[in-house]
Amino acid sequence: MGGTDSKSGLGRASEVRIVTCNVQRADISRTRRQVAWLVGVGADVLVLTEVSAGESGAVLAGLLADAGYGVLLPSPASNDRYRVLVASRDPEPTAIDVGAGVLGHRCVAARMSLPAGEIGVVGLYVPSRGPKELRNQAKRAFQDRVAAMLPDVGRGIGGGGPVVVAGDLNVVEPAHDPRYAVFGSWEYDFYREFGRAGFDDAFRVMEPTKMDYSWFGRPSAEGLRNGYRIDHAFVNRAHRAAVVECRYDHSVRTAGLTDHSAMSVTLDLSVTTA
Repeated sequence: MGGTDSKSGLGRASEVRIVTCNVQRADISRTRRQVAWLVGVGADVLVLTEVSAGESGAVLAGLLADAGYGVLLPSPASNDRYRVLVASRDPEPTAIDVGAGVLGHRCVAARMSLPAGEIGVVGLYVPSRGPKELRNQAKRAFQDRVAAMLPDVGRGIGGGGPVVVAGDLNVVEPAHDPRYAVFGSWEYDFYREFGRAGFDDAFRVMEPTKMDYSWFGRPSAEGLRNGYRIDHAFVNRAHRAAVVECRYDHSVRTAGLTDHSAMSVTLDLSVTTA
């Protein structure tokens, strides 16, 4: 994927491409370069996390609207620097209240009608571990709220089409390689909640054993960069057969536009449900 080899206009008419990316609270200058990249990949739906609560977030929304996307960007919370933006080629996506409450700026749900059909999308940005004095409090509270609402998300969005939950979850899968001691059992349980609620990891649908990473930490003692697969996309199980591609695009990260790789998921809406 990437701006130079976009599939825009080349996919089947029944396909929908969803791209999620953490934009690292970019300033306005970098936001403009990010939008050029995002428009170039030809996505039907964008789920962008770590969007600034300030001016650059509004600029991001405006530039995507100018490029023809219908944009949902919640108002910022008074005590949070970040929020989630969801954009689609449906010029008027329908915002859905799925019960996120005061965390709605980090959980944006929508139903959208695209040329290929109707889908539901939930964009998530789980808080990081937080400062020492509040370690994990916001993260755990957010995860608990999401876990509680997941079983009813499909009914809340309605429409009967696929529902995709995507974004930066700040957690890895239980079988992640390498394994990191920093993650607690409650964080692995959060990943498992998606399966319990009827959602399947789209990357694992396509790649049952392959490891890939969306963010890299500090080098290890051996000099190797530690990789983390913390950006995810889940599809409701009834529509898992519609997943025809799911992969990470590292070009946006290696180009210095953000510190995360993007994730691309393609659904073929002509595939019958399970």
